[in-house]
Amino acid sequence: MSDPTADRLAVARRRGKRIAIGCFAFSMGMLGAAYASVPLYELFCQVTGYGGTTQRAEAGPAAVSDRSINVRFDSNASPGVPWQFQPNERQVTVKLGEVRQTSYHVRNDADYPVTAVATFNVTPLSAGVYFNKLYCFCFNEQTLQPGEVVDMPVVFFVDPAMLEKEELKDAPTITLSYTFFPVSKGEAPVAAARQGASQDQL
Repeated sequence: MSDPTADRLAVARRRGKRIAIGCFAFSMGMLGAAYASVPLYELFCQVTGYGGTTQRAEAGPAAVSDRSINVRFDSNASPGVPWQFQPNERQVTVKLGEVRQTSYHVRNDADYPVTAVATFNVTPLSAGVYFNKLYCFCFNEQTLQPGEVVDMPVVFFVDPAMLEKEELKDAPTITLSYTFFPVSKGEAPVAAARQGASQDQL
């Protein structure tokens, strides 16, 4: 005859193991979802233009509309990026579907190399899905040497399908905005000099 107390303990142990395994699996699932959320959100923004996210295109459209639109250019650099950063053209007028190139003038005012990457969006936000870039400096990290000056190009077009959207059918002015953020700060020049002096004294 089995011991009822031992049977209850065995049942409790099995139940405890199932709960522990379930909690572990749930935790791993949540961790995986957290890691996947950023690329999934970026993909969602790129597909839908959510938040003014622009599109990346391989080629221009087959036809160009006779309707024109004004495109303004905005530029910003975060405090961690000591660059002078401004558009060479503040505003251009382009036909919908017309491929156009413009550029931004950038100068590194620091006495050390700086690597940064540009985030971007357009306003009105709903125009993001129709603003297409064929080439952009924002696709990659940019490194400027001390005092280096460059012009960074952008090749884009605005999809004529924009006129089919009710709030955009009047072809409002689109503003394309960029902000540079540092990729890595590296070692501060003063700290490096102090370290070198300490090593010389050894």
